Amino acid sequence: MELKQLYREIVNEHNLHPVHKKTIENPDIVLRGVNPSCGDDITLSLKLDGDVITDGGYEGSGCAISQASVDMMVDQIIGKKKDEAIKLAGTFMGMIKGEITDEESIEALDEAAALQDVAHMPARVKCAVLGWKTMQQMLEGEGE
Repeated sequence: MELKQLYREIVNEHNLHPVHKKTIENPDIVLRGVNPSCGDDITLSLKLDGDVITDGGYEGSGCAISQASVDMMVDQIIGKKKDEAIKLAGTFMGMIKGEITDEESIEALDEAAALQDVAHMPARVKCAVLGWKTMQQMLEGEGE
């Protein structure tokens, strides 16, 4: 199977059958992320146990890329420490902007690496990074 086809299938799967599109009971931090230019609108909720993200979910609507990206992101950050999640967000945004291209860094993103092609679609960059940016703002706002 061609890599681009595989990537498309991963994105479609996360968009059509999101694992983390759900309400989180008593979340520790909640932040809404909006992309006014295209109407993507998510509310991200995370549960923390000290420094570790123990659960996460999101609600909202938007294009396939924004929804799939936030679903993959929540997948990636559950079980991670806050600083690890922030670092992953930096890697993801670097990949999307075409600044990070080495395979080792991108591999750390697991399925989210499927969005690497978005780097060649400037109009979709905001969609892909919405969830990651929202999560990064939440965790950095939490203080250390």
